[in-house]
Amino acid sequence: MDAFGDNFTSETDVDPAAEFLAREQNELAGLEDEIPPVVMATPVPVVSSTVEEPAIPAPTVTKEEPEKIKIWREEQATRLKEKDIEEEIKREEWREAAKKELEEWYKHHAETTSKTKATNRESAKNAEKQFVAEADEVEPGTEWERISKLCDFNPKSSRTSKDVSRMRSIILQLKQSPPPTLKA
Repeated sequence: MDAFGDNFTSETDVDPAAEFLAREQNELAGLEDEIPPVVMATPVPVVSSTVEEPAIPAPTVTKEEPEKIKIWREEQATRLKEKDIEEEIKREEWREAAKKELEEWYKHHAETTSKTKATNRESAKNAEKQFVAEADEVEPGTEWERISKLCDFNPKSSRTSKDVSRMRSIILQLKQSPPPTLKA
């Protein structure tokens, strides 16, 4: 197997994760003086299947936050409290405005509905009076005219209704030229 270069047992294998951590710590070593570190948790030791490396201890140095950051946090907290208060005030204003609009809408809707009901009642009474008056005027030979008055001759077609165009044309023909009446 060595002829193919696939010897998997090697003493020189290096854990890539451990190598990466060591390299990053070397690069970041000079930054500790510039930026105050935050308390870091101890890193978990990386165990390789072939080589065990000792865990690198994390610095346990805890420094105080700079005064500028403390002031900023306090100012940010007060700004957030103010914004929360403003938001609650605006939310209450919106609720009040919505209540007023709903009341106005319900009032307008009630007025419109009552007017429509009154108009419908009047037109129904008038239509009933007219129907009763015409019912008394039954004359022989006017049956098809009376039937055609009861029919809707609007040729609008809809997908939900049946096609009644043939019936409509027959009623119109009978209205224009009624069949002779049989006398008994």
